[in-house]
Amino acid sequence: MEIEILKVSSKSTPNMVAGALAGVLREAGIAELQAVGAGAVNQAVKAIAIASSFMAQEAKQLICKPGFKEITIDGTERTAIRFVVESLPTEDVEA
Repeated sequence: MEIEILKVSSKSTPNMVAGALAGVLREAGIAELQAVGAGAVNQAVKAIAIASSFMAQEAKQLICKPGFKEITIDGTERTAIRFVVESLPTEDVEA
């Protein structure tokens, strides 16, 4: 199974990204947000926090694993911050 990648920019609306993230998590249980630059990372983190509150209403908790990924944009190598987000039933998450 391939993880769906949601690309986030500094102009992304956190509520919209959160809705998309929650939708992917409901279907697949795992997703990846990818952001390049401080503004994009800020919007991605906000979206994860908002999606967390959406999923909490369904007794799900989000686990987020940050990392790095080398990508090419317009022929230029860039380092993206990637957030692998998983949705687990609340009772399966250790405190």
